[in-house]
Amino acid sequence: MGCDAYCLGGGSTLLSTAAVRCRKRTTRCELASDGDSVEPRDRHWYNPKRRRPLTYRRWLEAENCSALLDSGEDRFMLMSYNILGVNNSLEHPDLYMNVPFDAMQWESRKRLICEEIRRWKADIVCLQEVDRYHDLEANMKNDGYIGRYKRRTGDAKDGCAIFWKNRRFRLLEGREIEFKSLGLRDNVAQLLVFETGKQKIDSRRVVIGNIHILFNPKRGDIKLGQVRILLQEAQVLSEKWGGIPIALAGDFNSTPRSAIYEFLSTSELNITRHDRKFLSGLEGFQPTLHSFCGLINHSWTDEELKNATGYSSCKLLTHPFKLHSSYARISGAGRTRDLCGEPLATTYHSKFMGTVDYLWYSGGLAPVRVLDTLPIATLKSMGGLPSPNIGSDHLPLASEFVFITRSSDLKSQGQATENEATLDRFLKLNS
Repeated sequence: MGCDAYCLGGGSTLLSTAAVRCRKRTTRCELASDGDSVEPRDRHWYNPKRRRPLTYRRWLEAENCSALLDSGEDRFMLMSYNILGVNNSLEHPDLYMNVPFDAMQWESRKRLICEEIRRWKADIVCLQEVDRYHDLEANMKNDGYIGRYKRRTGDAKDGCAIFWKNRRFRLLEGREIEFKSLGLRDNVAQLLVFETGKQKIDSRRVVIGNIHILFNPKRGDIKLGQVRILLQEAQVLSEKWGGIPIALAGDFNSTPRSAIYEFLSTSELNITRHDRKFLSGLEGFQPTLHSFCGLINHSWTDEELKNATGYSSCKLLTHPFKLHSSYARISGAGRTRDLCGEPLATTYHSKFMGTVDYLWYSGGLAPVRVLDTLPIATLKSMGGLPSPNIGSDHLPLASEFVFITRSSDLKSQGQATENEATLDRFLKLNS
């Protein structure tokens, strides 16, 4: 894919090239803050009173933002946030040795997480690694949210949760996916069907998916299988409710250069051209070698093929949606974006800095704006996440979407030619 995550101890990133290719835009919505830098700190000598950098994030708007907003169609803000489960943080203390002790405490992190959600005014919030659901539910209820929670199967204590603004959306149907029942580990996913407003004639419907994919980098077959099942179930719900659009949020534990990202973004993947141990991009594989290996046919066992595709004889995996990543569709600056437009980093701890979180959407939706991530330099100055200002080792992603109907509507409003063609192709394929 040509898009590398920034890994600690790895090679340099192509920030200067990305800066040339990406146009830096000025937006109407900015959160100003202090950008002072400090050296990475160790919890043994860190002084909490020392002046520290605050986070600076801004909204980046689509080039056709005005046309989309002028359409008068319903729009909504979707957020994805891996909030770092308390038990997970306790089981892996080596990942957070550079984080101040106070910044790791749940009460402090909970306050920051809720403030973050409140600050960006998301209508639908998809959370991963939730193991203190009732704590969050009480806070979210005060802010006008209703929630659904699905705990992982097995011994795991965390799960996924979706919260939505009751005044903005009405829940029509919900499905929970337990991958364990399909032989695909203890991970879970959620799919909820929402309707805007209160049964208005012109109300719109959407399928929202929330998932936390298996981490194990060597089990790409299981990762693909989990993504496959999520898309299959999303298709069932989409068709049941009239071919409505879908939006998928979550921690996909796969980088933008990975085969899993390729499958999501191109709708197909010849899995025999990939080694299942290197499907997610989390194994530190060098890009030149990765590209070369894509020309080689790799052997998969029948069990691995069945995990990935559902059939032991199937080698070409496909899905019916034309999916786009909202961040890749809206230009950003080289200090926060890689060469294919994805954030350079959505998560940072002592062993990894890179992008694994995404907001995907199908035809029928268009991103109006996205919440830019933090520059690599700013993240490195913190020494790791969480921090006194950020409540998790992941950054929340947020995107505002608008419902769209026909490409002719967009043309009259000055929609970009590329987006028109994309929507036309989607409508033809699904007519």
